[in-house]
Amino acid sequence: MGNPKHTEVSVARQSPQRPDADEPELDDTTGPAEPDEADEADDTPRAAVDRSLWEELRIDPVEIALPAGTGFTLRAYRTAGSLTPTDVTERDQDDPFLARRQVIEDEDDETVVILDEELAEEFADADEEEKSSRRRRDGDADADTDATVDEDEDATDEADDEEVPVFLSHRGKLLLFKTPESLVSFVRSGAPNDLSQLDSWNELAERVEPADIVPLDEDTYELDLVVENLRGGHDTWDSTLLIEAGEVARDLSYALRLPAVLDMLSAGSSLDDLDEALRATANGGIGAFMGRRRLKKIGAQTASLGWRTIVGKISAVVDWRD
Repeated sequence: MGNPKHTEVSVARQSPQRPDADEPELDDTTGPAEPDEADEADDTPRAAVDRSLWEELRIDPVEIALPAGTGFTLRAYRTAGSLTPTDVTERDQDDPFLARRQVIEDEDDETVVILDEELAEEFADADEEEKSSRRRRDGDADADTDATVDEDEDATDEADDEEVPVFLSHRGKLLLFKTPESLVSFVRSGAPNDLSQLDSWNELAERVEPADIVPLDEDTYELDLVVENLRGGHDTWDSTLLIEAGEVARDLSYALRLPAVLDMLSAGSSLDDLDEALRATANGGIGAFMGRRRLKKIGAQTASLGWRTIVGKISAVVDWRD
């Protein structure tokens, strides 16, 4: 099972032997020979690109391939308490399905029942007993509530300290740029976006150059290949492709506030089971054997349909920029 990502290999070229190394090599016409076109076309391996800017500012370039095309964007991880989530109000209003949803408030109808005097006294006595019992329960509940509040506060503090993803987005839309030049131009423009809240954003705008927009292999995601790969059946599933797709889909669904996608990839879901089984097979050992057995129980059609929905929902919130 091959990895669809393009692997760049640096091959050392040996210079042809020449009688005199001091003399320039001449071609059949006049003057020194022109450099070979293949040499000029060689790209610097991604791992060899200077990463100091990104490491210092803690922001990374990302490349995402979708059915509509491939684009560049930026992603960072910060503590949840330090970030303001993207505003999806305008996006949801533009969604015809979300716009049709209505909030229904249930109102209790009051019914008047006329009782005779004896029954009324029995209900009054029972009501008084219920009130006394409720007061005792409330006293116990207050103590439990205090403990629960403390636990909730601790959980909130932990959640605020957890690092979460934030992308180059605006009003719930992921900004994808078809060229490094257009991405850099946007960063320098001062246009509003969700990454501008980072304390390192202004420095990035001053220093970034198109040559810096070279995502690492692990920051390159091919969501356009996922559905087709899953349709091929268990024997053709590419674990690296699918695992990385799951990682970026979770990041995007959190950062862009896509609860439906989060639910589809949440713990215990069929797609999460697929992810866990793929990771087990990739890790090798006895876990790989068990992972392959688990994979055989996952329907290829179910998995491909689920991922088609995810890719569609992500594609729907992309703002393509040239």
